[in-house]
Amino acid sequence: MKITLTRTLPLLLSATAATISATPYPTLISRSSPVAFINSLSTALSSKTTKQYNLLTMSSSSSSSFSWSPQQKQTLLSCPTISLRDGTPHPAIGFGTYKVGFVPASASSAVAAVGAGNDAPQRTAEECVRDALDLGYRFFEWLVLHSIISKAAEVGKAIQASGVPREELFLVSKVWTTTIEKGDGAIRAQLEKTLSDLGTTYLDLYLIHWPVPGKHVNAYKTLEKLQSEGKIRNIGVSNYVVEDYQELLDNGISSKPSVNQIEINPFLYRKNTIDYFQQQGVVLQSYRALRDGKAMDHPTLVKIGTVHSKSPAQILGRWCVQHGFVYVPKSVKVERMVENAEVFDFELSGEEMEELDSLTTPEALSAFEALYKKCVNRDTSKDGTMEGVKMNIIVD
Repeated sequence: MKITLTRTLPLLLSATAATISATPYPTLISRSSPVAFINSLSTALSSKTTKQYNLLTMSSSSSSSFSWSPQQKQTLLSCPTISLRDGTPHPAIGFGTYKVGFVPASASSAVAAVGAGNDAPQRTAEECVRDALDLGYRFFEWLVLHSIISKAAEVGKAIQASGVPREELFLVSKVWTTTIEKGDGAIRAQLEKTLSDLGTTYLDLYLIHWPVPGKHVNAYKTLEKLQSEGKIRNIGVSNYVVEDYQELLDNGISSKPSVNQIEINPFLYRKNTIDYFQQQGVVLQSYRALRDGKAMDHPTLVKIGTVHSKSPAQILGRWCVQHGFVYVPKSVKVERMVENAEVFDFELSGEEMEELDSLTTPEALSAFEALYKKCVNRDTSKDGTMEGVKMNIIVD
């Protein structure tokens, strides 16, 4: 028999002679391991009934016995796309690998904890990407830090083992601050290493991770050269405020960024900034779309989720998709990878979208501003200082 575990779908137990349907168990499944849940359920059944069922146990660290229907996989394989400047179709949902496998020492203190403990223990990036590929994810994003082994090697192993054709994938990476500061040669060397690790000759999208003061414009121009050489299909930026983007335009770039990856969720919805970039034709990728799992008990998310028989995570994901942002969730657990993808089969009302839009507080905007100023020099020779940092920026 087959058991499909999600936090929002009914649990179905099938047998040759009977079918038992139960109501959703969002709290039990989200706070217990799937194996513990099944064990407790089978104990609750009578011994006679239990013998009639071949209960399938599932390991939360592998997709090998996880039930994922062809129809559900097709949802990801045929997910909506968003057109970039050159018409390239960018998948509306992807799989982020940052902090999957470990938490780097240089990670921002604001996000260093992994999902409030929900995703511990960690698995390797190779294992997680392998599972995500099996489930139908085709857009993958990762970051190369100066102090750690590139995850591209692990991503590459998973991709090569999957047999998925390169043309079906959308591969994205970023240039870290340390490399940006070192300039053209370091950027080229990092890209060559990434391509080698992945076993590919090009990236679909390459991003400047932070607008390092005095360095990011030249780094962007290096990416333009790499694009002309065919090693990058599209160029983008990350964590750019309006003033950083305008600095690029004022310094003679020849190709405007296709993407800006910034933190976007209902608790950090910077509408004026978002409107500006969208008017500029810049597609917005949302990181921390699920807020590292720290808002799953928020009453507004729970209330709206109840109306749609969806989890708070799915409400956050749908909010991103419905706003036209690229949604980049991550998890080390297969059942959450599945859950995160189930955002295309329902729609939030206008009133619900407005209610979610209103959750950003002045305190959240202040925290964003402080984090921006802290991070633009991070891991560079200016780390810990405000040298060159823009002090007057559009925050909201």
